[in-house]
Amino acid sequence: MTETRPLGASGLALTPLVLGGNVFGWTADKAESFRILDRFAEAGGVMIDTADVYSAWVPGHKGGESETIIGEWLRSSGKRDKVLIATKVGMLPWDNTEKGKISPERIAAQAEASLARLGIDTIDLYFIHQDDPDTPQADVLGALAQLIGAGKVRAVGASNFSAMRLKSALDIADRQGLPHYRALQNEYNLVSRHKFEGELQDLCITHNIGTVPFYGLASGFLTGKYRSAADFGKSVRGGRMQAYLDGKGPAVLAAMDAVAAETGATLAQIALAWLAAQPGVTAPIASATSAEQLDELLGFWEVNLTQDQLDRLCDAGA
Repeated sequence: MTETRPLGASGLALTPLVLGGNVFGWTADKAESFRILDRFAEAGGVMIDTADVYSAWVPGHKGGESETIIGEWLRSSGKRDKVLIATKVGMLPWDNTEKGKISPERIAAQAEASLARLGIDTIDLYFIHQDDPDTPQADVLGALAQLIGAGKVRAVGASNFSAMRLKSALDIADRQGLPHYRALQNEYNLVSRHKFEGELQDLCITHNIGTVPFYGLASGFLTGKYRSAADFGKSVRGGRMQAYLDGKGPAVLAAMDAVAAETGATLAQIALAWLAAQPGVTAPIASATSAEQLDELLGFWEVNLTQDQLDRLCDAGA
């Protein structure tokens, strides 16, 4: 089993990959989801990440499908004491038209719903899925304090927050004795760096906030399977790739190809290894639609990039 890393000051420790649960009940059916979860646990993986909104974007779904599958797996496998569960609140309803979508009442109700679907007593890491400027931050933190006090949540995190708003939340927590966000989940990868690097990254390092970035593979672009517009039909995410091809994507892929030739690692493994090596990052999140695909991702734990290789990858996407 690979070594764990502390997730900031959360009191939680993670292996270098967090398993993304957004595909469960969507592009991975229940049987394949169970295979993926079994393989992750067998490999020593620790944290499974999901959200109440997964997968409300699918016709006929209403959200909670991923949590339900994970809960069924936890019950059937008996592995609850071997893994940590992270979930989120704040993106239901999917169209975000409901005013006060991250109100204290909504946080309390959705936490109960998530606990029921997951079949657990305590959420190990509970994220506010996106910032809500219409709800005072003290109210949000107060609702999270209630959940922690009741033993329903161990630690809390922020997702899709700007540096300014995260700093504001930390200052309010200090002044009012409310819970601090101990983890951040924002987009970050070799072709999308501006949403984290700079002020936000520095803030997380200064305040010991562990970062678990999502889109570590840029929706599959960094696996190398989208080299031209002709490749967009390879998955349901293909339509997102044009922006990468128009930007730094080709240069980044060329640098990754060179590192792959030097190391024997796949491009997905290189992308995750680069991400895990960045200051402030505890573990990237990545999802897999098959157990075999997960095996490839887990292989990045054995990839040790040199400083020269890390620098060349950085320069390609700068």
